[in-house]
Amino acid sequence: MSVMNRSVSVLSKNIRNCFVRRHVKRSLSSEAGPLFPGAKTSWTESFDFTGKHSYAPIPVYRVMDRRGNIINPDEEPKLPDETILKMYKDMTLLNVMDKILYESQRQGRISFYMTNYGEEATQIGSAAALDLEDIVYGQYREAGVLMWRGFTLQQFVDQCYGNKDDRGQGKQMPIHYGSKELNFITISSPLSTQMPQAVGSAYALKGRNRVVICYFGDGAASEGDAHAALNFAATLDCPVLMFCRNNGYAISTPVEEQYGGDGVAARGPAYGMHTVRVDGNDVFAVYNATRRAKEYALRESKPVLIEAMTYRVGDHSTSDDSSAYRSPDEVKQWSTNDYPTDKLRFHMESRGLWDKEKEKEWQQQARKDVMAAFQAGEVKHKPHWSVMFDEVYKFVPPHLQKQKADMKEHMDKYKEHYPLDKFDGK
Repeated sequence: MSVMNRSVSVLSKNIRNCFVRRHVKRSLSSEAGPLFPGAKTSWTESFDFTGKHSYAPIPVYRVMDRRGNIINPDEEPKLPDETILKMYKDMTLLNVMDKILYESQRQGRISFYMTNYGEEATQIGSAAALDLEDIVYGQYREAGVLMWRGFTLQQFVDQCYGNKDDRGQGKQMPIHYGSKELNFITISSPLSTQMPQAVGSAYALKGRNRVVICYFGDGAASEGDAHAALNFAATLDCPVLMFCRNNGYAISTPVEEQYGGDGVAARGPAYGMHTVRVDGNDVFAVYNATRRAKEYALRESKPVLIEAMTYRVGDHSTSDDSSAYRSPDEVKQWSTNDYPTDKLRFHMESRGLWDKEKEKEWQQQARKDVMAAFQAGEVKHKPHWSVMFDEVYKFVPPHLQKQKADMKEHMDKYKEHYPLDKFDGK
């Protein structure tokens, strides 16, 4: 070995040893506190387990009481009257649409449906705090977010009926809404798949003055994708709002059987995320929480976890009978004592924005509008059978081309056995 190589080797060894000694000294000998790379903490010579008993539960932020009164005037969002009226009308219009489409499924007119009863404020309050340019990843109970953004009643009905005007061409099950124009990513049923996708989108949008909001339920929070998404959001500093609708049940599984800690919100600090727990039945509280979370996410380019505490009044879906796992008295209590639309209506009445006559007129108009969309959507033709082979791949692969050709030959030969008069021509 040359003299120069030996000198470089010795120098490198001395630098490495110096670094190791300094690192060990800082890690193990500091009286101010340990400097382990894994955590910033302090010393203690008293042994004790850390658990739920060590911390007070995260409080629930609210603005209104049950009668719609503003508790702390400083927290009133001071929204324009027309915004408050739109909030109420969208929340109640969502109720009317749910009732008619739910009954439609029960009559065999559509195959599936999910109502939003009890969770209207989580959807409308959060949607009102966002801009149209912000991207939405929903789970499957965010119809109100789309309604706020301008998705029409006819578009809702067309999607549920899978008719020729359905943007998804009948390829999705009902309530799998989506809209490129409204920056609402198409819904898919598997739980939590949207969560890491939302974080990836937020990572790509860093520095562009836009946020991503990702809605998920308490049941979805128990999936592995949820933990991966929260960790990536925090470590990659993504401007994403992780919005949990904690409605008490993951289909038939109550929350006390899902986790042993302080709900979903407790996971936020554990992952290093700013976190807020909010009254999901208080549309003003949800609005404030989402607006401030967005401001922080944009300013700091960091995520926020929001846990909206609410209650699912309806069945999980038309495939569910919730009376098998919860009592009618429990549902009745939540339907009458703390219902989101009642709370907002009380507030509006106290300000002279609403009264019984306006309520009657609006309910009649809402039903009329939904029924018009329902009747128009039901009689529309289904998409042409050939569209099932389209827009799956950018370029149709040979095996699908062959299947499409085989299908055409079959339909031409046996067309009298199919109700082609009810399908769109092509």
